[in-house]
Amino acid sequence: MEAAATTEAGLAAAAATPGLPPRPRMGRALQTAIWSRRAQWMLGQCRARLGPMFTLDIAYEDTWVVLADPELVKQVFTGDPKVFHAGEGNQILRPILGDNSLLTLDEKPHMSQRKLLLPPFHGERMQGYEAKMTEIAAREIDSWPLGTPHKLRPRMQAITLEIILETVFGVHGGARMGELRDALRDFLDLTTNPLLLAPILLVGPDRARRVPVFSRRIDQVDALLHREIEERRAAEDVAERDDILSMLVAARHEDGSPMSEAEIRDELLTLLVAGHETTATSLSWAMERLARHPDKLERLRAEVLAGEDAYLTATIQETLRLRPVIVIVARRLTEPVELGGYLLPAGVSVTPCIHLIHRDPAIYPEPERFRPERFLEQPPGTYTWIPFGGGVRRCIGASFAQFEMAVVLRELVSRHRVLPARPASERSYRRAITETPRHDAEVVLA
Repeated sequence: MEAAATTEAGLAAAAATPGLPPRPRMGRALQTAIWSRRAQWMLGQCRARLGPMFTLDIAYEDTWVVLADPELVKQVFTGDPKVFHAGEGNQILRPILGDNSLLTLDEKPHMSQRKLLLPPFHGERMQGYEAKMTEIAAREIDSWPLGTPHKLRPRMQAITLEIILETVFGVHGGARMGELRDALRDFLDLTTNPLLLAPILLVGPDRARRVPVFSRRIDQVDALLHREIEERRAAEDVAERDDILSMLVAARHEDGSPMSEAEIRDELLTLLVAGHETTATSLSWAMERLARHPDKLERLRAEVLAGEDAYLTATIQETLRLRPVIVIVARRLTEPVELGGYLLPAGVSVTPCIHLIHRDPAIYPEPERFRPERFLEQPPGTYTWIPFGGGVRRCIGASFAQFEMAVVLRELVSRHRVLPARPASERSYRRAITETPRHDAEVVLA
């Protein structure tokens, strides 16, 4: 059977057209300029004109083959990790996250790091963070002003950063927490501020650390993380602690060796970057949508007060469908691959498109409509609901992020009534690589 499958794959490749799918009639520079500001519009225009598989050329990203067909997405997510390299597709993040980051590694090194990071994100350990998350969310929400327009995204960022400081870094209060909080906020600007991310695009990932405005932020946070790691290693109660830093200090590779300081540093920053901005933005989008759909908000509020979670879960799933924070995920090919009738060469990146899959009317009737009920009627599909990517590279913190969103939304809707500060829906605003509400989800709490 294996030989037959190999022969069949070989025949398919032989029948495929060598080369790339159609591309827009514009140069790399113009494509990059449009992508940096209006990625969603660009993807929609290309899908309408070129079909569900097309090519883009973006500066410092090599060549992308964008996929908007669930069957093609399935082929990528179930493909051989030795052929479909996600780490290589994320190299723009390497100057920020380091060489040992889960996001920038491939094959065996990736799986080794993933095994060490899995335990805190599933089962009882994750559930054990609920009380701390609830306490942080309630404290922050109770400090928000009432009766006046209020931007939610910065406040959601404050909540998610506090949760990371306590559950990931294990730091609780005092001047030390304030110092680390300030340094991490400064560091996070590298991933959310287009002006600070510009050095990577201008000089390339390999030379970004030579840019002073970039290196200063990295060096500052590195010094503080070095201190935290060294002190945690010296702590006598590290085995009893439940924060993720303590777990990483106590973790062992298959050969029994501990994680190096560089490995721990890179994974801490990976969890920070992957879990802060994305979750805060998704929470902001959830409230932006709910505020403009009072019937949905009232149903959610009633079910939360009744202790029910089904509609809350569906609301989170619909928010992540309609307003995904990231529009694509990338896999760089290490050898030629037949996909969609094309024999794609090694070196190009295939990019399942979250934005287009989530807006396909054949999958989601009335795709632009915010309707959490659709996920009560039918659960999310493995290859049609992909806000966290898929396959062996699916975001390791996906369950943690949805759990955190549920805690925060539960606290907010049970405490306040939420009204939109502006009559019109907020459009997406591209902030570096994320899609955020144009006015930061401005609402009035009553």
